Parts: sequence; structure tokens; C-alpha cells
Amino acid sequence: MCRSIRTLYNIEPPASDEEVRAAALQFVRKISGFTRPSRVNEAAFAAAVDEIADVSARLLASLETSAPARDREREAAKAMARARERFGR
Repeated sequence: MCRSIRTLYNIEPPASDEEVRAAALQFVRKISGFTRPSRVNEAAFAAAVDEIADVSARLLASLETSAPARDREREAAKAMARARERFGR
């Protein structure tokens, strides 16, 4: 999985539309191999991002869990600790 895409389900506060769209953009970039598409492919690229963002938002809205929501700040601190251990910083 692309390291830029973060888990957006069951976090507090809930994922924003911007976060869902950013994850969709990263996904489309990853599978297409384009950071920025050419003019010829721009419309298809943008349409794919829009569709994936819509589907992702519907998925997130339909999922159910009995687990407590994770705290964003706590998850970010854990990720930073893992990065320090991994990269030695």
C-alpha cells in the first residue's frame, strides 16, 4: 500500500472529505504511475479520483464497528515513534 494513504476508518474526529479525496488521489497516482497526468489523460485521471473518493466515502459511511474510535494524535505519536525506530531519528 502507498505509505501516503492513511487509515481513515474509526478515527476521531472522523475523516474529512478532503482526507478522503487526498487518499483517492494517492491511490490513482499509485496505480496509474502518474504524479501529474498529461493533458490527454487529465480528464480520465480527475474522473477516477472523483469516483474513488465517492466510493470511499460511501464505504466509510457504511462500515460498522464496536471498537472505540482511535485518537488521531495518539496514532500520529505512535507512527512517529515507529519512524524514529526505523530510521534512527
